[in-house]
Amino acid sequence: MDSFVIEGGERLSGRVRVNGSKNAALPMLAVALMTDGDVTLRDVPALADIRNMLRLLGTLGVSRVNEQGQAEEGGLDAPWDASGIRLRVTNPEASHATYDIVKTMRASICTLGPMLAKRGEARVSMPGGCAIGDRPVDLHLRGLAALGAQITQTSGDIIARVPKGGLVGTTVFLGGPFGSTVLGTANVMCAAALAKGRTIIECAACEPEIVDLANLLNAMGAKITNAGSPRLIIDGVERLSGVDYAVIPDRIEAGTLVMAAAMTNGELYLDNYPSDCLLAMNYVLESAGVRIVPIRAGERAGGATGLATSTGTAATGIVEASPLATIAARNRASLLSMITGSSDPTLGADGDDPMRQTVRVTCDRVLRPVEVTTQPHPGYPTDLQAQLVSMLCLADGNSVITEKIFPDRFLHVAELLRMGAKINRVGATVVINGVRRLKGAPVMASDLRASAGLVLAGLAAEGTTIVNRVYHLDRGYERLEDRLRGLGARVERVNEKELTSVD
Repeated sequence: MDSFVIEGGERLSGRVRVNGSKNAALPMLAVALMTDGDVTLRDVPALADIRNMLRLLGTLGVSRVNEQGQAEEGGLDAPWDASGIRLRVTNPEASHATYDIVKTMRASICTLGPMLAKRGEARVSMPGGCAIGDRPVDLHLRGLAALGAQITQTSGDIIARVPKGGLVGTTVFLGGPFGSTVLGTANVMCAAALAKGRTIIECAACEPEIVDLANLLNAMGAKITNAGSPRLIIDGVERLSGVDYAVIPDRIEAGTLVMAAAMTNGELYLDNYPSDCLLAMNYVLESAGVRIVPIRAGERAGGATGLATSTGTAATGIVEASPLATIAARNRASLLSMITGSSDPTLGADGDDPMRQTVRVTCDRVLRPVEVTTQPHPGYPTDLQAQLVSMLCLADGNSVITEKIFPDRFLHVAELLRMGAKINRVGATVVINGVRRLKGAPVMASDLRASAGLVLAGLAAEGTTIVNRVYHLDRGYERLEDRLRGLGARVERVNEKELTSVD
């Protein structure tokens, strides 16, 4: 297993681009199961979870093809970049998502709805447990059963079959003890897209990843309205076509980078920044003394050229529209035309599209304390809670964070205490008494977002921090150590043997 060795105290500065969203891309990849046409997804991050999903799709009869429609050299394991992944179903008979792959990633469950809708049968291994709390799939099954699916369980597998008359639209309530379910909404929405008649999902997840999935399905010919609201309406269609679609930016990566700048008293320019889905975080961070200022397309970033970038190349400092923004604009324009009969040509240039802006991030010298409660979107996201805890360890005063989504999601707290943080936990709430500085120490990552929080703490701490088990981090952040080094951080990835030899 790898670890990060971080020499803290360096001020981050420069320019970096926010990658495509992992949480949006995973269910979108599964949508390839729903059409006979090619599905091309652009700006898909090169992450462990994405690779595992591609492996799973390979066992379900999906192949990668190149722009000429020929088999991709290297198959599903071939590397890719932001220009995209093109998928095609080559064996529609395969329908068993086995435990050996499903156990690596809970998002495997989002193949259930697409397979059921298109192939009439799906067999998916039950996902395993999770370090941050229970995440049962009962709401997924309840929603699919409401559409008429026949659900059984055997040998640890969920088996779903379409009845003789097909899936039929209905009204489905998807609320649970902690609110709506994101992947459950995705599964039911995909199944309903090919069902007969109208389906209404009440208490649907409102997350931007669900909106992006609905936009993708609509671009393929589905009829979905009200995405982003708790009442989702789907009118079933007979078939879906292929599509070329750009995934939205990753709001969690974006928030992590903003807090990295704040904790190091740095100055960053973030391209492809999804301001429109980070309003709650922006409000909280601005209350704490962090400034996030949009820069419109054509303006000069900071009035200077030659900005350092996370790739090590010089930037002109002028914000330009990117090719992916153009694809995203085409996606939005076609959907807007479908709904209203007209399109807005101004959407899509980086800086003009509120989902793909360039922003300048700075902060006050002294961070202020805040009180925050995590909530489903559009509230403050639970996936940015650990990073915020790390940042508020350096605030001047007492901060309070209450975790409403996963009440036990505080495994990072014990590790931050090793670095000199002052945190008291009572149930689902932590009280953070800010300190002047954190001190480097060996710490252990327990999950993806806790890993990010510990890396941020290491960047701001005095001395050396060793973050162990960063394989968690690789599930959600692409080459994070390289990108941070490009912004001035001193961070190295080492394996256990190298770390032992150093000790």
